[in-house]
Amino acid sequence: MQVLYQSTRGKGETVTASQAILKGLSDDGGLFVPTSIPKLDVPMEKLSNMTYQETAYEVMSRLLTDFTEEELKNCIAKAYDEKFDTREIAPLHQADGAYFLELYHGATIAFKDMALSILPHLMTTAAKKNQAKNEIVILTATSGDTGKAALAGFADVPGTKIIVFYPKHGVSPIQEKQMVTQKGDNTFVVGITGNFDDAQTAVKKMFNDKVLAAELDEAGFQFSSANSINIGRLVPQIVYYVYAYASLVRQGKINDGQEINVVVPTGNFGNILAAFYAKQMGLPIHKLICASNENKVLYDFFSTGTYDRKRDFILTTSPSMDILISSNLERLIYRITGENAEKCAELMQSLSQGGEYTITEEMKEKLTDFYGNFCSEEETKDTIREVFADSHYVIDTHTAVAAGVYKKYLKETEDTTPTVIASTASPYKFTRSVMDAIAEGHEDLDDFGLADALSELSGVPLPKAVEEIRTAPVIHDRVVDAPDMPATVKNILGIQ
Repeated sequence: MQVLYQSTRGKGETVTASQAILKGLSDDGGLFVPTSIPKLDVPMEKLSNMTYQETAYEVMSRLLTDFTEEELKNCIAKAYDEKFDTREIAPLHQADGAYFLELYHGATIAFKDMALSILPHLMTTAAKKNQAKNEIVILTATSGDTGKAALAGFADVPGTKIIVFYPKHGVSPIQEKQMVTQKGDNTFVVGITGNFDDAQTAVKKMFNDKVLAAELDEAGFQFSSANSINIGRLVPQIVYYVYAYASLVRQGKINDGQEINVVVPTGNFGNILAAFYAKQMGLPIHKLICASNENKVLYDFFSTGTYDRKRDFILTTSPSMDILISSNLERLIYRITGENAEKCAELMQSLSQGGEYTITEEMKEKLTDFYGNFCSEEETKDTIREVFADSHYVIDTHTAVAAGVYKKYLKETEDTTPTVIASTASPYKFTRSVMDAIAEGHEDLDDFGLADALSELSGVPLPKAVEEIRTAPVIHDRVVDAPDMPATVKNILGIQ
């Protein structure tokens, strides 16, 4: 069965998977969604004996139907190789009454590697399939992790350039060092003086700027996105939830058909939306637990039915979740409107112009799969300390938000369903915050000294990704104001 893609705002035509990946965003500003969600019709007995790569093919082939078997298997083989420091790619670790799904074993020690290792290969394959004549310019805003993972994925990939904007004072020192030391003749990293939402809003505007698109086309370029608004990011994320479930069956932790809960720390809503799609494909998921930090716009939405971005933006120790405009939520909104593109467009316009929207009671009733809560900064710190004390297992700040919210869920519901927590980043990416939670007397150490101290304390070897940037020279040092981002892009591409 061929799966096609349409815009959440409905004015664009139906496109193939490869066209949706290549475009990134629909011409009407909407996000591409599958016209139907196929069932994963592979027996669990078979899935539970598959490698990560084999599982990836089974899941992705159901959704990316215009890729041939050879093309897709080639993309998967190039993505999930020795770049990952564990053969399992996404191992499960049992600790503190849950199963932590470790999604940070890739080149940049964050979950974004899981999708951004494959996106460049999907995109260059899609370009060939659609006879794209222009060079692809990946334009991305990052709250910390997408940027480095995208840079690593696209560095020196022929026929592409990548431009990453990040909030200069809104990422961790390790995150920033990972980006500004990135090699590759086609890579460009620019700090902005605003926050992530400023960067993301400007990037979306550039995607919708017809005049800019014409200028680019004349110069031989076309934009595409590596953000989770690109369906080529979202589909690979579905894979690891299927793999986690199959791993639990293989290990005898659950029975085939038994339900699990999934807890996801999220700001942009893409990672938990992938779990929702996995459930739609037939994975036995009971509750999707949406964990927010103090920027709790999603928690408030699930509690009240109103999405309101008109609030103070808080810089937290889990910066990848410091987001007030959760772009991927639009895909869920489209779903709960009954795939009413006009209604979805109306709500998104309300958010854009007035800073908020409210869903109907009927739509709210369709959110029963979800539970939302949040963790304060203090609760996040306490969770890191408690998990380390109880299980001698070190988690980062984002994973701690998820673990802390799961404890609140347990207390409220007493639901004993086996639970998988998405562990989205290595603790070595946020060493100061992690060490502040579990040890004392290290205030004078820099981030690399802290990494060494954490390694000694936990017994977990220092990841290669941290060791490599310790002495790496800064290559990218440009900083601009958010309104100057379009001019900066044109400057980088040599467009007058």
